[in-house]
Amino acid sequence: MLFLSILTAAVAPGISLLTFLYLKDKYDTEPIYMVIRMFVFGALVAFPIMIIQRGLMLGLGESPFVFAFIISAGVEEGLKWFVLYHIIYNHTTFDEPYDGIVYASAISLGFATLENVLYAILEPSTFGSLLMRALLPVSGHALFGIIMGYYLGKAKFSPDKQRKRVLILFSLIQPLFWHGLYDWIMLVVKSNWMYLIVPLMIYLWIKGLRKINRANSRSPFRFVRREEEVKL
Repeated sequence: MLFLSILTAAVAPGISLLTFLYLKDKYDTEPIYMVIRMFVFGALVAFPIMIIQRGLMLGLGESPFVFAFIISAGVEEGLKWFVLYHIIYNHTTFDEPYDGIVYASAISLGFATLENVLYAILEPSTFGSLLMRALLPVSGHALFGIIMGYYLGKAKFSPDKQRKRVLILFSLIQPLFWHGLYDWIMLVVKSNWMYLIVPLMIYLWIKGLRKINRANSRSPFRFVRREEEVKL
């Protein structure tokens, strides 16, 4: 019974955050089966990520910078971006900028949820430790997904080919940088790390919520919604 409770606590943060982001889509919510599909892909990609990370740790060592920006952030964000770009970017359901945020967050939170479940199973876990992981790593993956999806959504609907390429590059570099910075702080600052991580997370949430609003404001369906409201 205790194991089931801990497992539920490990899964709940990712599902809750994804539900929140899904419901923030103001104009044209995505097919739920596609969101679940991306969530599952995000969980599945955790296995090749772990294999690649293990190989890189043996080859590159574990200096804080290398581990944070290459082994951890580089591999995780790189493979999540690969799945997002090659599976959903050209899909017909990706029809407004905010869709990038929904699908990228689904992939990121699928990965984070499986990671949380493995942590709960393999490590001695308490509700306190799982709550801390919900507030930091799981929340962090959601924020990195928001950033990734925001720039990919802008790229998808940009008419300028040069700008499109820059935005696609940004959709990988930006989450990789913030993820790497988060991990680097956690590795280097042994005590009082909360004084750096908490302001960073607050900043990223403010940044993320602004990107959510901006992506929604660019939806081509907002005019349709306004016309329907006028008719009513």
